[in-house]
Amino acid sequence: MSKVGFIGLGIMGKPMAKNLLKGNIDLMVCDVNQEAVEEVKAAGASVGTYGEIGAQCDVIFLILPNGDISKSVLFGEGGVASTITSGKTVCDMSSVTPVESKECYEGLAKLGVGFVDSPVSGGEPGAINGTLAFMAGGDQKDFDALTPYFEIMGSSAVLIGGSGSGSVTKLANQIIVNNTIAIVSEAFVLASKAGADPVKVYNAIRGGLAGSAVLDAKIPMIVERNFVPGGKISINHKDIKNVVNTAHSLDVPIPYSAQLYEILQTLKIHGHMNDDHCGIVQYFEGLADVQVKKVED
Repeated sequence: MSKVGFIGLGIMGKPMAKNLLKGNIDLMVCDVNQEAVEEVKAAGASVGTYGEIGAQCDVIFLILPNGDISKSVLFGEGGVASTITSGKTVCDMSSVTPVESKECYEGLAKLGVGFVDSPVSGGEPGAINGTLAFMAGGDQKDFDALTPYFEIMGSSAVLIGGSGSGSVTKLANQIIVNNTIAIVSEAFVLASKAGADPVKVYNAIRGGLAGSAVLDAKIPMIVERNFVPGGKISINHKDIKNVVNTAHSLDVPIPYSAQLYEILQTLKIHGHMNDDHCGIVQYFEGLADVQVKKVED
């Protein structure tokens, strides 16, 4: 396989990079967090600047906090595009807007470089276990070049369509995930306020139509009051803002997601941005003056 660059070693990126190393990939990494860089270097990666990664790597992955940072890393002074050459492939796994993805696609196309927007779903557990789902937008040949690496880092990868369609799919994913967490939270706050044991309520309903991957992932965390982030509220706050802006630009009404954005905004004001997104329950708990937690025997 080719030499691979990997830029962004956060909650998701660091374990993804480590999985590539376990897959015997020749990996060069970069991140502003030097502690994370040193950890991945110790696992076998080399370290380079954005420009060095652009010059030396044939395939380059980015997973960064937002679209502005992705564009800066690619096209800013000393960025990847300052040294990259024709025939290479860049994959942005960040959650950004479709417009931002298309801007990156068009900017790199002028240099003869392929670009795929491929956000991921599965959170930190999926990143660690190599079971992420990749939702990609771009050209078939570039997707094909990335597929061997997707297979190392994840369990599924689908090319949705042209540039930007991966980012659109991620927005749809985030609408479903975050609104489901909110509805699950509302339901369990009601059950707890009524005096029911939330664990028993969960066990009673999880096998029926109300059961879901979100329910199974988040209720065990909520009842243990475990808000250590696998996916931070701050990231989901940004994603839902992207949902709102994108939907409005397309004249698509999104009443539930608009209300969800205000819920996330409230949690931001109250200092919960670094909580896992199961921490959305705290908004509803505040309204009802109750906590959803395990009942002591």
